[in-house]
Amino acid sequence: MTKQKEEFKPLRDDEIRMYVCGPTVYDYTHLGHARTYIAFDVIRRYLEHKGYTVLMVMNFTDIDDKIIRRANETGEDPKELAEKFLKYFLEDMKALKVKPADIYPRVTEHIQDIIEFVRKLEEKGYAYGSSDGVYFEVRKYEKYGKLSKVNLEDLRKGVRVEPGEGKKNPEDFALWKKAKPGEPKWESPWGEGRPGWHIECSTMSTKYLGESFDIHGGGNDLIFPHHENEIAQTEACTGKEWVKYWFHTGFVMVSGEKMSKSLGNFVTIRELLQRYSPEVIRFFVLQKHYRSPLDYTEEGIQHAKNNLERLYNTIENIRIAMEKVEVPFKWEKEEFELYETIRDAKKKLYEAMDDDFNTAEAMKPIFEVANAVNAYLTKVEKPKESVLRKALEFFRIISEVFGIFEEYFKEAKETKEEELIELLIEVRSALRKQKNFELADKIRAQLRELGIQLEDTPQGTIWKRINV
Repeated sequence: MTKQKEEFKPLRDDEIRMYVCGPTVYDYTHLGHARTYIAFDVIRRYLEHKGYTVLMVMNFTDIDDKIIRRANETGEDPKELAEKFLKYFLEDMKALKVKPADIYPRVTEHIQDIIEFVRKLEEKGYAYGSSDGVYFEVRKYEKYGKLSKVNLEDLRKGVRVEPGEGKKNPEDFALWKKAKPGEPKWESPWGEGRPGWHIECSTMSTKYLGESFDIHGGGNDLIFPHHENEIAQTEACTGKEWVKYWFHTGFVMVSGEKMSKSLGNFVTIRELLQRYSPEVIRFFVLQKHYRSPLDYTEEGIQHAKNNLERLYNTIENIRIAMEKVEVPFKWEKEEFELYETIRDAKKKLYEAMDDDFNTAEAMKPIFEVANAVNAYLTKVEKPKESVLRKALEFFRIISEVFGIFEEYFKEAKETKEEELIELLIEVRSALRKQKNFELADKIRAQLRELGIQLEDTPQGTIWKRINV
Protein backbone atom coordinates (compact mmCIF):
# COMPACT_ATOMS: atom_id res chain seq x y z
CA MET A 1 0.00 0.00 0.00
CA THR A 2 2.83 2.41 0.83
CA LYS A 3 5.06 1.14 -2.00
CA GLN A 4 7.94 0.67 0.44
CA LYS A 5 9.19 -1.92 2.91
CA GLU A 6 7.38 -1.89 6.23
CA GLU A 7 8.23 -3.56 9.52
CA PHE A 8 6.06 -6.65 9.79
CA LYS A 9 3.81 -6.64 12.85
CA PRO A 10 1.03 -9.24 12.87
CA LEU A 11 -2.42 -8.17 14.05
CA ARG A 12 -2.43 -11.01 16.59
CA ASP A 13 0.58 -12.21 18.58
CA ASP A 14 2.30 -15.21 16.99
CA GLU A 15 -0.46 -15.72 14.40
CA ILE A 16 -0.60 -14.67 10.75
CA ARG A 17 -3.76 -14.82 8.66
CA MET A 18 -3.02 -14.93 4.96
CA TYR A 19 -5.16 -14.95 1.80
CA VAL A 20 -3.79 -15.70 -1.66
CA CYS A 21 -5.92 -15.30 -4.78
CA GLY A 22 -6.27 -18.75 -6.31
CA PRO A 23 -6.82 -19.74 -9.93
CA THR A 24 -9.81 -19.47 -12.22
CA VAL A 25 -9.99 -23.14 -13.12
CA TYR A 26 -10.52 -23.35 -16.87
CA ASP A 27 -7.10 -24.53 -18.13
CA TYR A 28 -3.84 -26.17 -17.04
CA THR A 29 -1.51 -24.42 -14.59
CA HIS A 30 1.49 -22.76 -16.25
CA LEU A 31 4.84 -21.52 -14.93
CA GLY A 32 3.47 -18.01 -14.35
CA HIS A 33 0.94 -19.41 -11.86
CA ALA A 34 3.53 -21.73 -10.32
CA ARG A 35 5.89 -18.80 -9.73
CA THR A 36 3.23 -17.08 -7.60
CA TYR A 37 2.24 -20.14 -5.58
CA ILE A 38 5.85 -21.28 -4.99
CA ALA A 39 6.72 -17.75 -3.81
CA PHE A 40 3.83 -17.67 -1.33
CA ASP A 41 4.65 -21.22 -0.25
CA VAL A 42 8.17 -20.11 0.72
CA ILE A 43 6.84 -16.98 2.45
CA ARG A 44 4.50 -19.17 4.47
CA ARG A 45 7.20 -21.77 5.20
CA TYR A 46 9.58 -19.09 6.44
CA LEU A 47 6.96 -17.50 8.70
CA GLU A 48 6.21 -20.95 10.15
CA HIS A 49 9.94 -21.62 10.53
CA LYS A 50 10.19 -18.39 12.54
CA GLY A 51 7.54 -19.70 14.94
CA TYR A 52 4.32 -18.11 13.67
CA THR A 53 1.10 -20.07 13.34
CA VAL A 54 -0.14 -19.33 9.81
CA LEU A 55 -3.78 -19.70 8.75
CA MET A 56 -3.73 -19.70 4.95
CA VAL A 57 -6.76 -19.45 2.70
CA MET A 58 -6.68 -19.73 -1.10
CA ASN A 59 -9.85 -19.59 -3.18
CA PHE A 60 -10.95 -21.35 -6.33
CA THR A 61 -12.95 -19.33 -8.86
CA ASP A 62 -15.07 -22.17 -10.23
CA ILE A 63 -17.67 -20.03 -12.02
CA ASP A 64 -16.59 -17.19 -14.30
CA ASP A 65 -16.92 -15.82 -17.85
CA LYS A 66 -13.73 -17.66 -18.88
CA ILE A 67 -15.04 -21.00 -17.59
CA ILE A 68 -18.38 -20.52 -19.38
CA ARG A 69 -16.62 -19.50 -22.61
CA ARG A 70 -14.27 -22.52 -22.50
CA ALA A 71 -17.16 -24.87 -21.69
CA ASN A 72 -19.08 -23.54 -24.70
CA GLU A 73 -16.02 -24.10 -26.92
CA THR A 74 -15.51 -27.69 -25.75
CA GLY A 75 -19.15 -28.65 -25.28
CA GLU A 76 -18.53 -29.53 -21.62
CA ASP A 77 -20.67 -28.68 -18.63
CA PRO A 78 -19.07 -25.61 -16.91
CA LYS A 79 -19.22 -27.31 -13.51
CA GLU A 80 -17.48 -30.46 -14.79
CA LEU A 81 -14.86 -28.44 -16.66
CA ALA A 82 -14.05 -26.41 -13.53
CA GLU A 83 -13.91 -29.56 -11.40
CA LYS A 84 -11.48 -31.20 -13.82
CA PHE A 85 -9.02 -28.29 -13.88
CA LEU A 86 -9.36 -27.74 -10.12
CA LYS A 87 -8.23 -31.33 -9.63
CA TYR A 88 -5.32 -30.85 -12.08
CA PHE A 89 -4.25 -27.68 -10.24
CA LEU A 90 -4.11 -29.47 -6.89
CA GLU A 91 -2.12 -32.30 -8.46
CA ASP A 92 0.37 -29.80 -9.94
CA MET A 93 0.79 -28.00 -6.60
CA LYS A 94 1.36 -31.30 -4.81
CA ALA A 95 3.95 -32.27 -7.43
CA LEU A 96 5.72 -28.92 -6.91
CA LYS A 97 5.77 -29.51 -3.11
CA VAL A 98 3.59 -26.48 -2.45
CA LYS A 99 2.05 -27.00 0.99
CA PRO A 100 -1.75 -27.14 0.77
CA ALA A 101 -3.73 -24.14 1.99
CA ASP A 102 -5.65 -24.71 5.21
CA ILE A 103 -8.92 -23.80 3.47
CA TYR A 104 -9.72 -23.82 -0.25
CA PRO A 105 -13.12 -22.08 -0.51
CA ARG A 106 -14.95 -22.38 -3.83
CA VAL A 107 -17.19 -19.64 -5.18
CA THR A 108 -20.04 -22.03 -5.97
CA GLU A 109 -20.16 -23.17 -2.33
CA HIS A 110 -20.39 -19.59 -1.00
CA ILE A 111 -23.17 -18.08 -3.12
CA GLN A 112 -25.39 -17.32 -0.11
CA ASP A 113 -22.47 -15.61 1.70
CA ILE A 114 -21.83 -13.49 -1.41
CA ILE A 115 -25.51 -12.51 -1.66
CA GLU A 116 -25.45 -11.37 2.01
CA PHE A 117 -22.32 -9.30 1.34
CA VAL A 118 -23.96 -7.56 -1.65
CA ARG A 119 -27.09 -6.88 0.42
CA LYS A 120 -25.00 -5.15 3.09
CA LEU A 121 -23.38 -2.93 0.43
CA GLU A 122 -26.84 -2.13 -0.91
CA GLU A 123 -28.10 -1.23 2.57
CA LYS A 124 -25.12 1.08 3.11
CA GLY A 125 -25.75 2.88 -0.18
CA TYR A 126 -22.67 1.66 -2.06
CA ALA A 127 -24.50 -0.75 -4.41
CA TYR A 128 -27.37 -0.21 -6.82
CA GLY A 129 -29.53 -2.52 -8.91
CA SER A 130 -29.81 -2.22 -12.68
CA SER A 131 -31.24 -3.97 -15.72
CA ASP A 132 -28.33 -6.44 -15.88
CA GLY A 133 -27.40 -6.90 -12.22
CA VAL A 134 -26.00 -5.05 -9.21
CA TYR A 135 -23.06 -2.62 -9.36
CA PHE A 136 -20.70 -1.02 -6.86
CA GLU A 137 -20.71 2.79 -7.14
CA VAL A 138 -17.00 3.53 -7.06
CA ARG A 139 -17.20 7.34 -6.56
CA LYS A 140 -18.95 6.81 -3.20
CA TYR A 141 -15.82 5.14 -1.81
CA GLU A 142 -13.49 8.12 -1.37
CA LYS A 143 -10.24 6.17 -0.97
CA TYR A 144 -10.52 4.35 -4.31
CA GLY A 145 -7.08 3.93 -5.92
CA LYS A 146 -5.04 3.78 -2.71
CA LEU A 147 -3.38 0.47 -3.65
CA SER A 148 -2.91 0.88 -7.43
CA LYS A 149 -2.58 4.71 -7.28
CA VAL A 150 -5.00 5.04 -10.23
CA ASN A 151 -6.71 8.39 -10.55
CA LEU A 152 -10.48 8.12 -10.85
CA GLU A 153 -10.76 11.03 -13.28
CA ASP A 154 -8.04 9.55 -15.51
CA LEU A 155 -9.82 6.23 -15.31
CA ARG A 156 -13.06 7.73 -16.62
CA LYS A 157 -11.46 9.43 -19.62
CA GLY A 158 -12.11 7.62 -22.84
CA VAL A 159 -14.15 4.88 -21.15
CA ARG A 160 -17.85 4.59 -21.88
CA VAL A 161 -20.71 2.47 -20.66
CA GLU A 162 -21.25 -0.28 -23.22
CA PRO A 163 -24.73 -0.81 -24.74
CA GLY A 164 -26.69 -3.24 -22.56
CA GLU A 165 -24.75 -2.36 -19.41
CA GLY A 166 -26.94 -0.90 -16.70
CA LYS A 167 -24.26 0.86 -14.69
CA LYS A 168 -24.34 4.57 -13.91
CA ASN A 169 -20.64 5.28 -14.42
CA PRO A 170 -17.90 3.64 -16.53
CA GLU A 171 -15.76 2.83 -13.46
CA ASP A 172 -18.52 1.00 -11.54
CA PHE A 173 -18.09 -2.78 -11.39
CA ALA A 174 -20.46 -5.72 -11.16
CA LEU A 175 -21.28 -7.35 -7.83
CA TRP A 176 -24.03 -9.59 -9.23
CA LYS A 177 -24.69 -10.46 -12.87
CA LYS A 178 -28.16 -11.36 -14.07
CA ALA A 179 -28.27 -14.71 -15.85
CA LYS A 180 -27.97 -14.98 -19.61
CA PRO A 181 -29.59 -17.91 -21.44
CA GLY A 182 -27.75 -21.20 -20.91
CA GLU A 183 -25.46 -19.88 -18.14
CA PRO A 184 -25.18 -21.35 -14.62
CA LYS A 185 -27.38 -19.32 -12.23
CA TRP A 186 -28.56 -19.03 -8.65
CA GLU A 187 -31.60 -17.40 -7.02
CA SER A 188 -31.04 -13.97 -5.46
CA PRO A 189 -33.04 -10.87 -4.37
CA TRP A 190 -32.10 -9.34 -7.75
CA GLY A 191 -33.26 -12.28 -9.85
CA GLU A 192 -31.41 -15.35 -11.08
CA GLY A 193 -27.71 -14.82 -11.79
CA ARG A 194 -24.17 -15.28 -10.52
CA PRO A 195 -21.55 -13.27 -8.62
CA GLY A 196 -19.15 -10.76 -10.11
CA TRP A 197 -15.47 -11.66 -9.87
CA HIS A 198 -14.25 -9.17 -7.25
CA ILE A 199 -16.95 -9.79 -4.63
CA GLU A 200 -15.98 -13.46 -4.36
CA CYS A 201 -12.57 -12.89 -2.74
CA SER A 202 -13.89 -10.23 -0.35
CA THR A 203 -16.62 -12.57 0.86
CA MET A 204 -14.54 -15.71 1.26
CA SER A 205 -11.51 -14.01 2.84
CA THR A 206 -13.56 -12.20 5.50
CA LYS A 207 -15.63 -15.33 6.21
CA TYR A 208 -12.55 -17.35 7.16
CA LEU A 209 -9.98 -14.73 8.24
CA GLY A 210 -12.15 -11.97 9.71
CA GLU A 211 -12.83 -8.37 8.71
CA SER A 212 -9.13 -7.47 9.09
CA PHE A 213 -6.18 -9.79 8.44
CA ASP A 214 -2.43 -9.67 7.86
CA ILE A 215 -1.46 -10.63 4.31
CA HIS A 216 -3.22 -10.64 0.94
CA GLY A 217 -1.30 -11.68 -2.15
CA GLY A 218 -1.44 -12.58 -5.79
CA GLY A 219 0.19 -11.81 -9.11
CA ASN A 220 1.08 -8.28 -10.22
CA ASP A 221 -1.76 -8.30 -12.73
CA LEU A 222 -4.32 -8.46 -9.90
CA ILE A 223 -3.40 -5.08 -8.35
CA PHE A 224 -5.83 -3.32 -10.67
CA PRO A 225 -8.71 -3.74 -10.97
CA HIS A 226 -9.18 -6.89 -8.85
CA HIS A 227 -7.46 -5.97 -5.59
CA GLU A 228 -8.41 -2.31 -5.84
CA ASN A 229 -12.06 -3.27 -6.21
CA GLU A 230 -11.81 -5.80 -3.40
CA ILE A 231 -10.53 -3.10 -1.04
CA ALA A 232 -13.28 -0.66 -2.01
CA GLN A 233 -16.18 -3.05 -1.49
CA THR A 234 -14.79 -4.70 1.66
CA GLU A 235 -13.88 -1.52 3.51
CA ALA A 236 -17.15 0.10 2.40
CA CYS A 237 -18.97 -2.88 3.89
CA THR A 238 -17.07 -3.24 7.19
CA GLY A 239 -15.80 0.29 7.82
CA LYS A 240 -12.42 -1.20 8.84
CA GLU A 241 -8.97 -1.45 7.32
CA TRP A 242 -9.18 -4.80 5.55
CA VAL A 243 -5.62 -5.96 4.80
CA LYS A 244 -2.45 -4.81 6.54
CA TYR A 245 0.21 -6.03 4.05
CA TRP A 246 -0.07 -6.57 0.30
CA PHE A 247 2.28 -8.89 -1.63
CA HIS A 248 2.45 -9.13 -5.43
CA THR A 249 4.64 -11.43 -7.49
CA GLY A 250 6.41 -10.32 -10.67
CA PHE A 251 5.54 -11.75 -14.08
CA VAL A 252 7.27 -14.67 -15.73
CA MET A 253 8.62 -13.24 -18.99
CA VAL A 254 9.21 -15.00 -22.32
CA SER A 255 11.23 -13.05 -24.91
CA GLY A 256 10.27 -9.77 -23.25
CA GLU A 257 6.54 -10.54 -22.95
CA LYS A 258 4.48 -11.72 -20.00
CA MET A 259 3.80 -15.46 -20.01
CA SER A 260 0.04 -15.79 -20.42
CA LYS A 261 -2.66 -17.99 -21.85
CA SER A 262 -3.97 -15.14 -24.02
CA LEU A 263 -0.57 -14.78 -25.78
CA GLY A 264 -0.15 -18.54 -26.07
CA ASN A 265 3.49 -18.31 -24.93
CA PHE A 266 3.08 -20.38 -21.79
CA VAL A 267 4.59 -23.67 -20.69
CA THR A 268 2.46 -25.83 -18.42
CA ILE A 269 3.72 -27.36 -15.19
CA ARG A 270 2.86 -30.78 -16.58
CA GLU A 271 5.13 -30.20 -19.57
CA LEU A 272 7.98 -28.94 -17.37
CA LEU A 273 7.68 -31.89 -14.97
CA GLN A 274 8.33 -34.27 -17.85
CA ARG A 275 11.78 -32.70 -18.24
CA TYR A 276 12.70 -31.44 -14.78
CA SER A 277 12.12 -32.46 -11.19
CA PRO A 278 9.85 -30.34 -8.96
CA GLU A 279 12.87 -29.17 -6.96
CA VAL A 280 14.59 -27.82 -10.09
CA ILE A 281 11.46 -25.77 -10.93
CA ARG A 282 11.29 -24.47 -7.35
CA PHE A 283 15.01 -23.64 -7.37
CA PHE A 284 14.67 -21.82 -10.71
CA VAL A 285 11.80 -19.69 -9.38
CA LEU A 286 13.52 -18.88 -6.07
CA GLN A 287 16.69 -17.59 -7.74
CA LYS A 288 14.79 -14.31 -8.26
CA HIS A 289 13.13 -12.08 -5.66
CA TYR A 290 9.37 -12.69 -5.69
CA ARG A 291 8.60 -9.11 -6.81
CA SER A 292 11.07 -9.18 -9.73
CA PRO A 293 10.26 -10.36 -13.26
CA LEU A 294 11.49 -13.89 -13.95
CA ASP A 295 12.85 -14.64 -17.44
CA TYR A 296 11.95 -18.12 -18.60
CA THR A 297 14.57 -19.84 -20.74
CA GLU A 298 15.61 -23.47 -21.02
CA GLU A 299 19.18 -22.34 -20.29
CA GLY A 300 17.96 -20.70 -17.08
CA ILE A 301 16.25 -23.86 -15.85
CA GLN A 302 19.25 -25.98 -16.84
CA HIS A 303 21.49 -23.60 -14.88
CA ALA A 304 19.20 -24.04 -11.84
CA LYS A 305 19.42 -27.82 -12.28
CA ASN A 306 23.22 -27.71 -12.35
CA ASN A 307 23.36 -25.55 -9.22
CA LEU A 308 20.96 -27.82 -7.37
CA GLU A 309 23.06 -30.84 -8.34
CA ARG A 310 26.09 -29.10 -6.81
CA LEU A 311 24.21 -28.74 -3.52
CA TYR A 312 22.98 -32.33 -3.60
CA ASN A 313 26.54 -33.46 -4.28
CA THR A 314 27.72 -31.56 -1.19
CA ILE A 315 25.07 -33.17 1.04
CA GLU A 316 26.05 -36.58 -0.29
CA ASN A 317 29.72 -35.81 0.37
CA ILE A 318 28.75 -35.09 3.97
CA ARG A 319 26.81 -38.36 4.21
CA ILE A 320 29.74 -40.36 2.87
CA ALA A 321 32.20 -38.54 5.16
CA MET A 322 29.98 -39.19 8.19
CA GLU A 323 30.62 -42.92 7.75
CA LYS A 324 34.29 -42.45 8.66
CA VAL A 325 34.23 -39.50 11.06
CA GLU A 326 35.92 -39.52 14.43
CA VAL A 327 34.61 -38.30 17.78
CA PRO A 328 35.92 -34.73 18.16
CA PHE A 329 38.10 -34.57 21.29
CA LYS A 330 39.48 -31.36 19.80
CA TRP A 331 39.00 -29.03 16.82
CA GLU A 332 41.78 -27.77 14.59
CA LYS A 333 41.89 -24.61 12.49
CA GLU A 334 39.94 -26.29 9.64
CA GLU A 335 36.97 -27.14 11.89
CA PHE A 336 36.79 -23.60 13.24
CA GLU A 337 36.93 -22.17 9.70
CA LEU A 338 34.02 -24.35 8.55
CA TYR A 339 32.06 -23.62 11.73
CA GLU A 340 32.47 -19.86 11.27
CA THR A 341 31.33 -20.09 7.63
CA ILE A 342 28.18 -21.98 8.71
CA ARG A 343 27.53 -19.53 11.57
CA ASP A 344 27.89 -16.48 9.28
CA ALA A 345 25.87 -18.11 6.49
CA LYS A 346 22.95 -18.77 8.82
CA LYS A 347 22.97 -15.11 9.87
CA LYS A 348 23.06 -13.98 6.22
CA LEU A 349 20.25 -16.39 5.34
CA TYR A 350 17.95 -14.93 7.99
CA GLU A 351 18.92 -11.35 7.13
CA ALA A 352 18.06 -11.98 3.46
CA MET A 353 14.73 -13.66 4.23
CA ASP A 354 13.83 -10.99 6.83
CA ASP A 355 14.44 -8.39 4.10
CA ASP A 356 11.14 -8.91 2.25
CA PHE A 357 11.75 -12.64 1.70
CA ASN A 358 14.73 -12.09 -0.58
CA THR A 359 15.32 -15.66 -1.75
CA ALA A 360 17.77 -14.48 -4.43
CA GLU A 361 20.08 -13.06 -1.75
CA ALA A 362 19.45 -16.05 0.53
CA MET A 363 20.91 -18.36 -2.15
CA LYS A 364 24.41 -16.89 -1.73
CA PRO A 365 25.16 -18.21 1.79
CA ILE A 366 23.89 -21.67 0.77
CA PHE A 367 26.66 -21.93 -1.81
CA GLU A 368 29.17 -20.45 0.64
CA VAL A 369 28.50 -23.35 2.99
CA ALA A 370 28.61 -25.89 0.14
CA ASN A 371 32.00 -24.59 -1.04
CA ALA A 372 33.37 -24.53 2.50
CA VAL A 373 32.22 -28.10 3.22
CA ASN A 374 33.81 -29.45 0.04
CA ALA A 375 37.05 -27.59 0.75
CA TYR A 376 37.10 -28.95 4.32
CA LEU A 377 36.58 -32.53 3.17
CA THR A 378 39.48 -32.31 0.72
CA LYS A 379 41.80 -30.79 3.35
CA VAL A 380 41.29 -33.11 6.32
CA GLU A 381 42.00 -36.80 6.50
CA LYS A 382 39.55 -37.54 9.33
CA PRO A 383 36.61 -35.10 9.36
CA LYS A 384 34.99 -34.25 12.67
CA GLU A 385 31.41 -35.44 13.13
CA SER A 386 30.19 -32.40 15.11
CA VAL A 387 31.10 -29.76 12.50
CA LEU A 388 29.63 -31.83 9.66
CA ARG A 389 26.43 -32.21 11.69
CA LYS A 390 26.21 -28.41 11.87
CA ALA A 391 26.50 -28.28 8.08
CA LEU A 392 23.70 -30.83 7.76
CA GLU A 393 21.53 -28.82 10.17
CA PHE A 394 22.07 -25.76 7.97
CA PHE A 395 20.89 -27.71 4.91
CA ARG A 396 17.92 -28.97 6.92
CA ILE A 397 16.84 -25.34 7.47
CA ILE A 398 17.15 -24.73 3.72
CA SER A 399 15.01 -27.82 3.15
CA GLU A 400 12.32 -26.60 5.55
CA VAL A 401 12.15 -23.07 4.14
CA PHE A 402 12.78 -23.61 0.40
CA GLY A 403 11.02 -26.97 0.03
CA ILE A 404 14.07 -28.75 -1.41
CA PHE A 405 16.11 -31.75 -0.16
CA GLU A 406 12.89 -32.91 1.54
CA GLU A 407 13.27 -36.58 0.64
CA TYR A 408 16.81 -36.55 2.01
CA PHE A 409 15.78 -35.23 5.42
CA LYS A 410 12.78 -37.49 5.96
CA GLU A 411 13.26 -39.07 9.38
CA ALA A 412 12.08 -42.58 8.54
CA LYS A 413 12.93 -44.58 5.45
CA GLU A 414 10.09 -46.88 4.43
CA THR A 415 12.34 -49.23 2.49
CA LYS A 416 15.83 -50.61 2.97
CA GLU A 417 16.98 -48.61 -0.02
CA GLU A 418 20.56 -48.15 1.14
CA GLU A 419 21.09 -51.88 1.76
CA LEU A 420 19.72 -52.64 -1.70
CA ILE A 421 22.10 -50.15 -3.34
CA GLU A 422 25.05 -51.62 -1.46
CA LEU A 423 24.03 -55.10 -2.64
CA LEU A 424 23.91 -53.93 -6.28
CA ILE A 425 27.36 -52.35 -5.87
CA GLU A 426 28.69 -55.72 -4.66
CA VAL A 427 27.07 -57.52 -7.62
CA ARG A 428 28.51 -54.96 -10.05
CA SER A 429 31.97 -55.32 -8.48
CA ALA A 430 31.80 -59.12 -8.92
CA LEU A 431 30.71 -58.69 -12.55
CA ARG A 432 33.64 -56.35 -13.23
CA LYS A 433 36.06 -58.93 -11.79
CA GLN A 434 34.52 -61.48 -14.15
CA LYS A 435 35.07 -58.94 -17.00
CA ASN A 436 31.30 -58.80 -17.61
CA PHE A 437 31.50 -55.07 -18.23
CA GLU A 438 28.32 -54.90 -20.29
CA LEU A 439 26.09 -56.02 -17.41
CA ALA A 440 28.12 -54.00 -14.87
CA ASP A 441 27.64 -50.86 -16.98
CA LYS A 442 23.92 -51.61 -17.33
CA ILE A 443 23.54 -51.68 -13.53
CA ARG A 444 25.36 -48.36 -13.27
CA ALA A 445 23.29 -46.74 -16.05
CA GLN A 446 19.95 -47.93 -14.67
CA LEU A 447 20.81 -46.81 -11.15
CA ARG A 448 21.60 -43.37 -12.57
CA GLU A 449 18.18 -43.26 -14.22
CA LEU A 450 16.72 -43.95 -10.76
CA GLY A 451 18.67 -41.02 -9.30
CA ILE A 452 21.64 -42.97 -7.88
CA GLN A 453 25.11 -42.22 -9.24
CA LEU A 454 27.99 -44.67 -8.70
CA GLU A 455 31.53 -43.32 -8.51
CA ASP A 456 34.54 -45.65 -8.61
CA THR A 457 37.29 -44.35 -6.32
CA PRO A 458 40.64 -45.85 -5.19
CA GLN A 459 38.91 -46.70 -1.89
CA GLY A 460 36.05 -48.51 -3.64
CA THR A 461 32.71 -47.64 -5.21
CA ILE A 462 30.61 -44.96 -3.53
CA TRP A 463 27.07 -43.88 -4.41
CA LYS A 464 25.28 -40.52 -4.41
CA ARG A 465 21.68 -39.45 -4.82
CA ILE A 466 21.33 -37.17 -7.83
CA ASN A 467 17.55 -37.14 -8.09
CA VAL A 468 17.26 -33.60 -9.39
